[in-house]
Amino acid sequence: MFDAVKIKNECVEWIKKFFEENGKDCNAVIGISGGKDSSVAAALCVEALGKERVIGVLMPCGDQFDISCSYMLVEHLGIKHYVVNIKDAVEGLKGAMPKGLELSRQSLVNLPPRIRMSTLYAVSQSCNGRVVNTCNLSEDWVGYSTRYGDAAGDFSPLCNLTVAEVKEIGRLCGLPDELVDKTPIDGLCGKTDEDNLGFTYAVLDRYIRTGEIDDPETKEKIDRMHRNNLFKLQLMPSFKPEI
Repeated sequence: MFDAVKIKNECVEWIKKFFEENGKDCNAVIGISGGKDSSVAAALCVEALGKERVIGVLMPCGDQFDISCSYMLVEHLGIKHYVVNIKDAVEGLKGAMPKGLELSRQSLVNLPPRIRMSTLYAVSQSCNGRVVNTCNLSEDWVGYSTRYGDAAGDFSPLCNLTVAEVKEIGRLCGLPDELVDKTPIDGLCGKTDEDNLGFTYAVLDRYIRTGEIDDPETKEKIDRMHRNNLFKLQLMPSFKPEI
């Protein structure tokens, strides 16, 4: 039932409108991982703004085994790009922590995405830019993103589209199959996203869109992850005094 052509065209118009209202002459600045989300988001921005107004930022942390996919994308789209290796920043911050304070595993996992977002905003504010959020609905649904890391940004073209829908739009945009269908890997332990989640995106996407799921245990797990991570999708709670 998903009309990829209609949704793609509407998203392109939405991006145009966002920039009309939030910076007519600004550039779209996007972190390029080489995966489907950054690839599709970048392609949509190119269609909306023209390639001269899209800037890609490649941010390996040391050696990145699949960085060739990132280069493939920027070359395919013909966009300007910068490469910023964040390894020294990550190691510097870890080394600056006080003795006796051992960073948790989750802190270590989330540190690179947060430094990448700081990097994107440094580039963006130096290049008259607006930062593109590249999260999709499926990942957001179960909290598979880092708050103030890849979950941040100034506008989000994909956050209401599932993984399957993002892939359909990527094919419409003429992206290479190896970028659209690239298996997402967490970049930390070499496991795929689906290995870490314990279920496939196909199962998750179907449940999100139809409410249908075959395995009760998987349903319970998805529901629990969704509840526990809703705070990532909401504005920061704020105290409102009665004055």
